[in-house]
Amino acid sequence: MRPTWYVTYEVHKRGVLPKRRSPRLTTTFETEAEAKDFARARLHEGLIVFAGTINPHVPRQLVSSHDIAAWLADEQEE
Repeated sequence: MRPTWYVTYEVHKRGVLPKRRSPRLTTTFETEAEAKDFARARLHEGLIVFAGTINPHVPRQLVSSHDIAAWLADEQEE
């Protein structure tokens, strides 16, 4: 099975950088449930988290950092 979901999260800064930047890492998952578990763990670490589906997966979804809590809550209500 091919990965259809991704979670991108901002990593903590290490050291002193001459320019301000926001380094991010992305991890891919086969199912939405796996992506939610991973995103929940990163969110509990205090990181900024984004998620979504990988093209050409349809329907295409994008979960912004502002909507991530509601996306995670959807699973708990089911």
